[in-house]
Amino acid sequence: MPITKGFRQLVDEANAQITTYSVAQVRERLHDPKAQIVDIRDVRELEREGTVPGALLAPRGMLEFWVDPASPYYKPVFGDEGKEFILFCGAGWRSALAAKALKDMGMTNVAHIDGGFAEWVKQAAPTETLEAHKLAHAARRAPKV
Repeated sequence: MPITKGFRQLVDEANAQITTYSVAQVRERLHDPKAQIVDIRDVRELEREGTVPGALLAPRGMLEFWVDPASPYYKPVFGDEGKEFILFCGAGWRSALAAKALKDMGMTNVAHIDGGFAEWVKQAAPTETLEAHKLAHAARRAPKV
């Protein structure tokens, strides 16, 4: 069966309908409590390449389930309407499709990073290893004494 619409066309169509930010725009918002960066890459990519400090790790395959309050996999963090969820993947293709899917689900507070993690690294934006990310996340969740 021939493919009638390739991935490039799907990504182009998604990009025409979603908000896209440059690395520089997102970098300025790294510490903005109203911006939540979301890494949708596979765990193997995270282990190999690291991630963005403070990013929420939400695998692409679970994203719609984590966002939907009716899902048994729902993550309440996605219910915070005061945040803008800025997705990224490796090159900006999966995150464009994912942002479009979330927009189709009714989310208005979703965007993605043009060029993804590859562009983030190319522009020398801050990164951390997955292990450092896990330690930082654990420290943020630890009770304050």
